[in-house]
Amino acid sequence: MKPASNPITPAGLAALKARYDHLLGTERPAIVEVVSWAAGNGDRSENGDYLYGRKRMREIDRELAHLSRRMKAARVVDPSQAPDKSRAFFGARVTMVDEKDRETTITLVGDDEQDAGNGRIGWSSPMARALRGAAVGDLRTVRLPAGEMEWEVLSITYPEPE
Repeated sequence: MKPASNPITPAGLAALKARYDHLLGTERPAIVEVVSWAAGNGDRSENGDYLYGRKRMREIDRELAHLSRRMKAARVVDPSQAPDKSRAFFGARVTMVDEKDRETTITLVGDDEQDAGNGRIGWSSPMARALRGAAVGDLRTVRLPAGEMEWEVLSITYPEPE
């Protein structure tokens, strides 16, 4: 089964790789060392270092497998190379205002790099889906758990090419 395409910014892919490298090169070897030491201490059934170490190793291995799958499915998209910078697409920084005149600025990023608290909205989120293709002045309705909200797009910018 082929994994679904996963759009991601170059910085987002670099962050996934850095996390993978840290787990594989630093955390996992340290845990393996602790487990080996603890295993040599005798009765493993009551050895906290051994039990915790094995549990942590399984967690690390699961995260490594997850990161590996996400990186294989990743399709790097450089937002600075967007062909139509007048519309909101992947990597756009969109400033909008809601029905209560509250202004919000968000950046449309890959699902693996989303951080709503810092205004980084995942590409497959309801807000991002509603904003796709929007131009300045467009009204977009977003269906949220609390109900529908209407937003007007005030500005759209993209990062400068590096």
